[in-house]
Amino acid sequence: MADLLSDDEVSERLPDGWDREGEEIVRTFEFDDYLEGVAFASEVAEISEEEFHHPEIRIGYEEVEVRFTSHEAGGITDDDIHMAELTNDVR
Repeated sequence: MADLLSDDEVSERLPDGWDREGEEIVRTFEFDDYLEGVAFASEVAEISEEEFHHPEIRIGYEEVEVRFTSHEAGGITDDDIHMAELTNDVR
């Protein structure tokens, strides 16, 4: 199991565009249309499956919200930061 990051570590390492909400990191990505967002969510899902670290994804009309946390550790870990970085690379 991955170790929890301290509040300072999370603040220092949070990738561009991501915010902390409690024990999760979250980012909302904006798109020109619904299907572009669905395609993005599908790519994030494929990476998540490969990395075996799955986000909560909410698909809206022109936006997709992605949230990461490490439930087994009870908060934010290196795995969450890594997945946020990979998700940014998709966009």
